[in-house]
Amino acid sequence: MTTMFSLAVIFITGFLIFRKYNPQAVLFFGGLLLLIGAIVGGTGVPLAESQSSGSILLDLFTFIKVKMSSTVAGLGLYIMAVAGFAKYMDHIGASQVLVQVTLKPLQKFQSPYMVLALGYLAGQLLNVFIPSAAGLGLLLMVTLYPVLTKLGVSKVSAVAVIATSACLDLGPASGNSVMAATNSGMDVTEYFMNYQFLVGGVTAIAIAIMHFFVQRYYDAKGHGAEYSQDVEVDVKDKEAPIWYCLLPLVPLVLIFTFSKMVISSVKIDIATAMFLSVTIALLCEVIRKGAKETLGSLLVYFDGMGNAFARVITLIVAGQVFAHGLKTIGILDTAINAATSASIPVAVLVVIMVVVIALFSILMGSGNAPFFSFAALVPDIAAKVGVGPIAMLLPMQLGSGIARSMSPIAGVIIGVAGIAGVSPFDIVKRTAPVMVVALVVSTGMSLLLTL
Repeated sequence: MTTMFSLAVIFITGFLIFRKYNPQAVLFFGGLLLLIGAIVGGTGVPLAESQSSGSILLDLFTFIKVKMSSTVAGLGLYIMAVAGFAKYMDHIGASQVLVQVTLKPLQKFQSPYMVLALGYLAGQLLNVFIPSAAGLGLLLMVTLYPVLTKLGVSKVSAVAVIATSACLDLGPASGNSVMAATNSGMDVTEYFMNYQFLVGGVTAIAIAIMHFFVQRYYDAKGHGAEYSQDVEVDVKDKEAPIWYCLLPLVPLVLIFTFSKMVISSVKIDIATAMFLSVTIALLCEVIRKGAKETLGSLLVYFDGMGNAFARVITLIVAGQVFAHGLKTIGILDTAINAATSASIPVAVLVVIMVVVIALFSILMGSGNAPFFSFAALVPDIAAKVGVGPIAMLLPMQLGSGIARSMSPIAGVIIGVAGIAGVSPFDIVKRTAPVMVVALVVSTGMSLLLTL
């Protein structure tokens, strides 16, 4: 009976999110329903006796408080610090300068589809320092887009490449990366350097090659020719000096320098690195513009942190509540026991999980929402099938971002499509073949590296 109830709640939750209901609210209430079902069915309680408020019903909400407290103090603080830094870099123009400097060498190439492929690789590299897919997409529309269209690449092909520039969510500044590392029980630097860098690097090369052939094929067939090439893309020029391109790199330099790989005697976490880096950037602005005008801009950083709490941290906590409901009611154990009794190989189980999270990413238009919902479940699943969490989290994390680039309702797809005046569905026709190959390559490489 509890199994049927669980499946019904899962189906309704997925349906409501697909219908554009607020995901935080849906996941919170879905998790609470599962926990109530667990209480009624006698399969478990929300909190252990040591944490209980004394009332089993009140514990439903005490559990949310406990999760909110632990998440905001740990993982949440890291993500908020990163989001605030990214917003401040955009505010002072440092992100824009970094993009311009990175893409300038591409203007020397005359082969349009070679520039297109290299432009994707440059965008993916920039994503390590500019973690916002939509923000990076806007900057590339100002810089890379005119270069590609002037060389003869169609508007749709240029936009398709830009829309996928952040599809892998690489680097310590990515919320998904921090989430994967935390649930894998390792430092985010170790996760990035030992696992994500290799798998993501090979996948990025595969994506660049696929973009070269797929976009050239569609352009040769005349697809997208109905769109005019004459579109002006403009954003406010922040007038930052050229050396500001170094500022977005400061946090990663600090994180890598004071890690097990370089200087292990000094420890620095992501939040500390971001606080120090924004202080350096603020001092640079004070020297350039004066204290009175600049010091107030620190609110931009805090606004970025607050926005991350509202948009990202609450989503993580909601996903944790839903995941805890699935565990408490017993549906997770039922699914794992069914898989093990059917003697499903671990590799096949990982592929199934990647496919599931990819489908959710396409339907929801988000890489964060499905990954945050499922990531909390992975350590228990991995332990029961006898593998490390990294074997499942790595392909799932990369797969969620890749699949987002196949969704016509993804924020970055809609954003760049609107700027260029093309249909999101026409963009997805160009990105889907590339992303399917990327999903196969990233999953295959992950399995080779972790199993």
